Amino acid sequence: MKMLKLLNITLFTSYLLALASISSAKPAFDKKPNFILVITDDQGHGPIGRHGHPWIRTPNLDELYDTSTRFDRFLVSPTCSPTRAAIMTGRHPLKNGVTHTILERERMTLDATILPQVLAKAGYTSGIFGKWHLGDEEPYQPHKRGFDEVFIHGAGGIGQAYKCSCADAPGNKYFNPTIRHNGTFVKTEGYCTDLFFTAALGWMHRVKEKNRPFFAYITTNAPHGPFIAPPKNTKHFTDLGFNDRTAGFYGMIENIDENMGRLMTKLEEWGLYENTVLIFMSDNGMTAAGAGQGKLGTSKEGQPLHHYNSEMKGHKGSSDEGGVRVPFLMRWDSVLKPGNEVKKIAAHIDILPTFADIAGIDKLPNKQIEGRSLVPLLKDPKAVWKDRYLFTQKARWKTGSEPNKHQWKAFAVRNQRYRLVENNLYDMVKDPGQTHNIAAENPQVVKELRTAYDKFWKEARPLMVNETAPMSRTRPYHVLYNKQIKESGIPKWKAPKF
Repeated sequence: MKMLKLLNITLFTSYLLALASISSAKPAFDKKPNFILVITDDQGHGPIGRHGHPWIRTPNLDELYDTSTRFDRFLVSPTCSPTRAAIMTGRHPLKNGVTHTILERERMTLDATILPQVLAKAGYTSGIFGKWHLGDEEPYQPHKRGFDEVFIHGAGGIGQAYKCSCADAPGNKYFNPTIRHNGTFVKTEGYCTDLFFTAALGWMHRVKEKNRPFFAYITTNAPHGPFIAPPKNTKHFTDLGFNDRTAGFYGMIENIDENMGRLMTKLEEWGLYENTVLIFMSDNGMTAAGAGQGKLGTSKEGQPLHHYNSEMKGHKGSSDEGGVRVPFLMRWDSVLKPGNEVKKIAAHIDILPTFADIAGIDKLPNKQIEGRSLVPLLKDPKAVWKDRYLFTQKARWKTGSEPNKHQWKAFAVRNQRYRLVENNLYDMVKDPGQTHNIAAENPQVVKELRTAYDKFWKEARPLMVNETAPMSRTRPYHVLYNKQIKESGIPKWKAPKF
C-alpha cells in the first residue's frame, strides 16, 4: 500500500511538473493556432504575380496575397543559412555563430534555444520538410534540436558537397532524391518540391487527428540552382523565349505555386484555416544567377527579355534592399484581416517572438531574443511602433580571416526611413530604388547609423563561435549513408495518403 501511495504521489508530481512546463500566458488572439511557415530558397520579392512580375504565373500565391495581412518591407539576410538561424533563434545570425553558408560557419550555435523548443512549452509538435542548412553534424541536426518529424536533405542544396561537414547524400538529384527521414535515409520517387509538400501534408494530416497544435516548417530548396524544374513548368518560359537556365528558375517557382495550391486546398478541406497561421516568405533576395546575369533570352518578336526584381537595387548576397527584402504573406482566417498591409519594417528576428506571443508563451530566452512580437501590427497596421535599427552583414569572409577586418565591409543599417550601405545613405521612403546617395547632405544621420552598427558589432564579435573551427575530416551524411547501405540498405519511402 505504501509503495502504491508513493507511486501515486510520484505520478501526480510528474503531472504537476508537466503542467508547469506548459506556458500559462494568454494567447494574443485568445486561441492557440497551428503554424505553417513556407520558406523558399533564393526566390526573393519579385517573382510573384501580385508583385508585378511580367512573366510568371502564380495564381495560388496571388490568392494568398489577397487573403493575407502583408508586410511590405520584410527584411532578412543576404544569404540562406543566416536567415534560417535568425528565424530559429530570434536574433541576428552573427550572434548565432553563422557567418557563412559552408566551411563549418553555417552551424547554428548549440547554446541557442530554438523555435520548436520554445513552441514545445505550449504543447506544440514540430516538423521540418526540406532544407535545414544549419549544420550537418549530428548535434546540429533538427531531430536533436526540438523537431519531432524531420524530412530533409543535407548541405545547402540537394547534391551539394564541400570540403567540410556540409554535404548532402552522395549523388543526389532534384528528381527521386535520397532524403533523411527521422534519422534514416530513404529513396523517394518524384520531384523534390512535390515531395516536401507531400511529406508535410501527410504529417499534418496525422497530427490534426490527434488534436494537437503543430508547427510545420516547409523549406524548399527550390528555386535555388541548379535550375531544374519539371518540364511542364519550364515549357511556358521556353515558349516565351527564355533560355533554359532562366526557364528553370521561373519554372521552379510556378511549381512551388502549384504546391501552395495543394496545401491551401487541404487546409480548406480539413477545416484548418480558422485555426492555422499560414506564412509564405523567401530566405534572401532573388538570385542573380537564375534571373539576372547574362542573356536571358529573346522573345519571338526579337526583344531582349529582362528579369524583374521589384525595382530594387541588389540581389542575393547584397546588403542593398534587393538582397534582403522578401515577401511576407500571413493568412489566418477569422483573425487577420485580408488585404491589410503593414508599412513598418519587420524582419526574420521577429518570427520567434511573434509565434510565442500568439501561442501564449511567456517564458522566453530573453537575453537571446533581439526581435519583437509583430502582434501589435497584426492587430492594427497603423499601431504606434517605436523605430529601431536592423543590421545586415554579408560576412562570408575567407575562413581564418579576422572578422574585425571586415566590420565596415558589405554591411548595412536600416531604420524606417534610411538605409546606410557602407558609405552610402539612401532615403528609402522617397527613394526606394536607392538611386541617390544622400550621405554628404546628412552627416548626422550617417554618424548615428554607424554608431548603432559599431555597438551591434562589438556585441556580435564574441559570439562568432565558428571562426576558428577546424574543417571536418568527414562528411557526416556520406558516412551515415554508406554505413546504412552496408547494414540495411536504403528503403523506398512510402508517400503518405491523405
